[in-house]
Amino acid sequence: MHSEREETVQAIGLMSGTSLDGLDIACCTFSFSGDKISFSIDCAETVPYQPAMISKLRQSENTGTLEFFRIHNAYGRWAGEVVRDFIGRYHLNPLLIASHGHTVFHRPEEGFTVQAGSGAQIAAITGIRTVCDFRSIDVALGGQGAPLVPIGDRLLFGNYQACINIGGFSNISIESGGSRVAWDICPANYVLNHYAGKLGLKYDDSGKIARSGTFIPELFQQLNKLDYYSAKPPKSLGREWVEASIYPLADKFLDDIPCILHTLTVHIAERISLSLPEKTVNKVLFTGGGVHNIFLVELIRNMSSCSIEIPEPEIIDYKEALIFALLGVLRHKNIPNCLASVTGAVSDSIGGAIYDF
Repeated sequence: MHSEREETVQAIGLMSGTSLDGLDIACCTFSFSGDKISFSIDCAETVPYQPAMISKLRQSENTGTLEFFRIHNAYGRWAGEVVRDFIGRYHLNPLLIASHGHTVFHRPEEGFTVQAGSGAQIAAITGIRTVCDFRSIDVALGGQGAPLVPIGDRLLFGNYQACINIGGFSNISIESGGSRVAWDICPANYVLNHYAGKLGLKYDDSGKIARSGTFIPELFQQLNKLDYYSAKPPKSLGREWVEASIYPLADKFLDDIPCILHTLTVHIAERISLSLPEKTVNKVLFTGGGVHNIFLVELIRNMSSCSIEIPEPEIIDYKEALIFALLGVLRHKNIPNCLASVTGAVSDSIGGAIYDF
């Protein structure tokens, strides 16, 4: 009986979340043996955005077409230069770069999703094959184009009954009836950072300000009545929904930011705990920047009977970049990397535009 030949591939994953913290870069090695995939994160770092880049990315949603494409190209060039420097410092030779880009418009109901960050520019500057625009084919097939991470959850973290990521938005990925299902649960760091910003802060460190505030029952009740929470998956959230649905409710209480933060944090914790079907889920992997919010994690532990597993810092902070590296490798190998059971598309698909020369 012969053993299957193991194939090893090194790839770089780039992730920019809605929170605008910076660009996550992870160089990962994947070993394929039959239907098993193992991985290592060889090196990873977050490159913070300079104020000028934050301003450009924020403006990109409200600008004209010509200016949008200037930002799209400028961000791609910047990302390419940052990755080229990263590759040089760590003496890397990756097969490819997989870039999520920075989501500017996400409107699957209108048939489109747009991520800034030209893959052509990244490929040209680094000289390395670049895969980007992972979501568009799924949206064209009638899907939400999100979340994309669940296939990585299944392939790399299948020993957990569920995976929850708390980033700009919180999302869940869970095995159900032999297929993977996933959805965005609620906004998370995106709204918390927004209101921390009213105090001149980038974020609420460890949730200390939220902890100091008091609960606003009226705001909490109004948040829970939002239609999104009663909708069935597949479903996904974007910046537009937050600005139309969350901010008008919370802005009524702007004279007390700590209380807004406290109430939003309780809301996030409750939505996350309600997303876990307790009878079928025990061990849950929690990752994403929100895991560093001690107050939020305490609330989730108090509200859920599941075993909440928090991995090593590299996985907490770079799991999404890791999985985008995997999505790029799957695209390269012509293997489906987007699950219709997750997004609601008419079929699984092999997402990603390839730039090469």
